[in-house]
Amino acid sequence: MSKLILFILWAVIRAYAATPKQCFENMFPFGVASAVFQTEGAWNMSGKGESIWDRYTHNHPELVFDHTNADVATDSYHKYRDDVRNVKKLGVTFYRFSIAWSRILPTGLINEINEEGLKYYHELIDELLKAGIYPVVTMYHWDLPQSLQDLGGWTNPIIVDYFVDYARLLFQNFGIKVSHWLTFNEPRSFCHDGYGGYNAPGSRSSGLEDYLCGHNVLRAHAMTFRMYEREFSHLKAYVGIALDMVWLEPATTSADDQKAAETARQFTFGWFGHPILSEEGDYPQVMREVIDRNSIHQGFFRSRLPTFTPEEVAMIKKSYHFLGLNHYTTKLVTKGSGNISNKPSYEDDMGVKMSQKPTWPKTNATWINVVPWGFRKTLKWIKNSFNNPPVFITENGAPFEAGLQDVKRVNYIEAYLRSLHDAIYKDGCRVMAYTYWSLMDNYEWMWGYSERFGLFEVDYKSSNLTRSARLSAAFYSTVARTKCIPDNFNYYNYYIIN
Repeated sequence: MSKLILFILWAVIRAYAATPKQCFENMFPFGVASAVFQTEGAWNMSGKGESIWDRYTHNHPELVFDHTNADVATDSYHKYRDDVRNVKKLGVTFYRFSIAWSRILPTGLINEINEEGLKYYHELIDELLKAGIYPVVTMYHWDLPQSLQDLGGWTNPIIVDYFVDYARLLFQNFGIKVSHWLTFNEPRSFCHDGYGGYNAPGSRSSGLEDYLCGHNVLRAHAMTFRMYEREFSHLKAYVGIALDMVWLEPATTSADDQKAAETARQFTFGWFGHPILSEEGDYPQVMREVIDRNSIHQGFFRSRLPTFTPEEVAMIKKSYHFLGLNHYTTKLVTKGSGNISNKPSYEDDMGVKMSQKPTWPKTNATWINVVPWGFRKTLKWIKNSFNNPPVFITENGAPFEAGLQDVKRVNYIEAYLRSLHDAIYKDGCRVMAYTYWSLMDNYEWMWGYSERFGLFEVDYKSSNLTRSARLSAAFYSTVARTKCIPDNFNYYNYYIIN
């Protein structure tokens, strides 16, 4: 009898023997995720064009924590069949991955289609479907074609039309095979950290370019959704967007801190969530009022936050079938100083201070502490703020030290799943699926290979980048197969899924 069969039998027996108190519905889907730039490699092979992250990490290795790049990453371009086998071993329902715009359209424009790129993604999707795993596809996970950045990237309004062209090509080629699409992953992250900060393309124009980026991304998302409704609704797929939300908890019970926390929620999640999810549409009122006021104070003739036309507000409003949510941690919020700098800044506009409690358990990422109750509060806030939309948890996870006995990660997953369970069954939040980030260790953007989120460890020193299942893979597989969170998980007597 194979190790895999022995493990499955053991996991099922252990899970039910523990008489779990928290179980999800039998059809509740669990999955795992990855992103193309972080895993695919083959950065200049088979007709692929250069992306902003290729250019940025090649030109500025000194800005990456370990001075590495993702030219090879985990080499999923060549090892995708191994990755699909590992997804299947977990017993999950779906695999969320992204498509590289520059592998499909090397210049970002529709006049030059790379057939090799289309062929690769057809093969990946077919391999998943053959394994009984349904693909959840993200159109854009931060890796803009460099040729479009040379035209201004997401700050140039013309990019909206180029993105819709790209999205149409994806629907035309893969629409019959893919049931769930995400237009963008974490636009706040790539707009603020990329155009306002130190991520690619590294514009460092906070309070200006990040708002231009966000404005065009919202238009691109909505135009893609409306295009799907007009041209592809016969495919009966679901189209959404993945937004990130750190839970922002008032540091004290004071009215000032309560107000500061809500302002921060609107500036972070509400920036993109309010135009799409709310009944009235448009940017959150607090963003409009504060940025308009600060812009005048700084000597501008008009607001640094662009304005939608009434037609655009209507187009963006309710442009979703489901909301993708990425959640990792919690921060405390206090009122800021109230001083406005003469230099534009998203942080100054938000006007709060954020921190984390020293007593909160730490991970190997400086920004992620283990605060599971924040997950439930996040979901409840979204429910109450936006009339309980259907939510697909598209990312949740944490990095810890290398090694297969990752008990800390098991504890993280268990605690956050229990919080999720409470949000669904006690608070009535409409959560339709859960995704762990990530399937395997990968290239973590400006942190390089120093942070390991994977259920499968990647041996970066081996010639074939060997993947090995961690203890957390066994735990997560138990949950995915039984739909129950074990009360007592045996950390030592288990069979590795290899």
